[in-house]
Amino acid sequence: MTHLGETAAPLTYGRIVIMGGGCYGSWYAQQLTRAAQRGALQAREVVVVDRDPECRVVGLQRTGSFNGLPLTVVGSDWDAYVESWLGQAPESLADDMMVPSPLMPHVCLDWLIGRARARWPERTIRVAPLEQAPATPWERASPDGRHYVSFATWMCPVNCIEPARCPHTRGARDWSMPPMMRRYVEDNPSLLGPVIFHCSHRTYGVGMIDAAAIADADRQLAAWGASGPCAVLVGTVSHCHGALGVLAID
Repeated sequence: MTHLGETAAPLTYGRIVIMGGGCYGSWYAQQLTRAAQRGALQAREVVVVDRDPECRVVGLQRTGSFNGLPLTVVGSDWDAYVESWLGQAPESLADDMMVPSPLMPHVCLDWLIGRARARWPERTIRVAPLEQAPATPWERASPDGRHYVSFATWMCPVNCIEPARCPHTRGARDWSMPPMMRRYVEDNPSLLGPVIFHCSHRTYGVGMIDAAAIADADRQLAAWGASGPCAVLVGTVSHCHGALGVLAID
């Protein structure tokens, strides 16, 4: 607990990777700047990944909007950057974080698929549809086999930190995606996992996923796949929302 007159130790990270340099990414970068300026955050580097060399973050950076934050912008598509970043030695990712965009594709699942195809070029690696719809108030299946889920039937603000008391309902937030995924696998014994990439609030309204958890998932998938055909439930989720997919290795 922090008492009056005391300062909490800052959160310390290696590399923080923000996916996208548009409206969402620039807001995340600004919030991290405020956290750094006020002593709540230390990072070796903050990387914004965007295909557009003149994305919003670049323009704001020229005006000094991110002073105090060790920010660089990398011109790349997300899949290519994630492949080079997460392909590093596991120990180099120990303090790295991903800040996902609310509207980004399921890039963590795509990375696992790419790794599996490189590992087993003779096998069929695919995204299989869920056998039954998840038990969430809102859910939609997409044509590519991925499934999008939410406990909210209302529009949530991007800066919601998903506190214990929901700002919309004014009641207790008695739901969470990671436990829902575990129950789903228990109810569907043909599935392994779940592999959960949990985006949780860290500081100043910014949610992050531990990069080491994504890399660890690849090692777990390698072990499962080496034993024969398998299907694994993979989800990039917060407490309230998520993108799910079944990674099938035939």
